[in-house]
Amino acid sequence: MNLKKGDKVIVTAGKDKGKEGLINKVLRTENKVIVEGVNILKRHRKAQGDTPGGIVEFPGAIHASNVMIMDPKTKKPTRIGHKVDEKGKKTRISKKSGVNLD
Repeated sequence: MNLKKGDKVIVTAGKDKGKEGLINKVLRTENKVIVEGVNILKRHRKAQGDTPGGIVEFPGAIHASNVMIMDPKTKKPTRIGHKVDEKGKKTRISKKSGVNLD
């Protein structure tokens, strides 16, 4: 998976298609990501001790194939490529504009 925490992505499929947000967490074993403001789930929580009960909202995980990284130059979704520089370090680049994503 080429996505990292802090990447700005756009949702390409599902009920939140077209929404943008930053990646909060990457679940590599499940091939999923958690994006802020996308796939908001609600759970009814019972009061426990000092914490009051109520309806809690939190973002759920979505599959990594349903998001694309935003190109920093054109602000459109793009695929991720890799390039090895002179020092031998591998970096991520945007396929549309060739801009470095790291």
